[in-house]
Amino acid sequence: MARKPRWNKPGAVDGVGVITLSSWRWFHEFIYQEMLDFKTYIWRGQRCDDWLLTPSLERLLRRVRRRDTAARRNSHLEAFKFAARGRRGSVRNPLDSENDWWALGQHQGLATPLLDWTRSPFAAAYFAFIERGSPQTQFRAIFALSQEAVEQKVFENYLGQGGAKNRLGIEFVRPLSDDIPRLVNQDGLFTHAPAGEDIESWVKRNFPGFAKHVLIKFLVPNDDREYCLRSLNRMNINHLTLFPDLYGSSVYCNLDLEIDNY
Repeated sequence: MARKPRWNKPGAVDGVGVITLSSWRWFHEFIYQEMLDFKTYIWRGQRCDDWLLTPSLERLLRRVRRRDTAARRNSHLEAFKFAARGRRGSVRNPLDSENDWWALGQHQGLATPLLDWTRSPFAAAYFAFIERGSPQTQFRAIFALSQEAVEQKVFENYLGQGGAKNRLGIEFVRPLSDDIPRLVNQDGLFTHAPAGEDIESWVKRNFPGFAKHVLIKFLVPNDDREYCLRSLNRMNINHLTLFPDLYGSSVYCNLDLEIDNY
């Protein structure tokens, strides 16, 4: 019987490539053998492989059939600022930018234009596999986005506009606020993409004919969920380490009950 290949490795089309792994066990090997530049990428995991890289605010507005306008975003953020008064606990450091406020809201359940990413491919894998849900696709998705390539393209677009402020690029957000301790444990950051455009579409539009991988979508079999989570736990990647609070402790204990030999 022919051995099932570990993965396929097609070239990128317009900067985007899809790599299908036959098993979770090959993810680690691919990262360290085939991606010597993996540290130039940021990573994100999603439960279903047919979900777009679209932020929660856009998904919410689409669900309630409202247009995603700058005025609506601004009023939503201002409402959160007023609602947050007196609720930040002992933390009193000022939030200097709009993105700082969006980042604070993102980790408190606010619908925002930000997407969560991490610098760890294995933390991203954990977030791809931790949730159960229905419907569930055959594969879980782990995305890798070249921050270096995107920032270079945004700069080129900026120069191409004669130095005019480019509002159509992807912005990388790393807040310094002490309000979000999870960011430290998760080595996290955010992307802020143009309204109404998912990240894959932005990459394809800005890298036509580009054969190198700007965005990689890894497909890992959903059937490997327990195997994946068990392996990551032995690498000390779990809710206990990624969420430094009682919520993290609770989910960790629940998984210990759910998964044998966790």
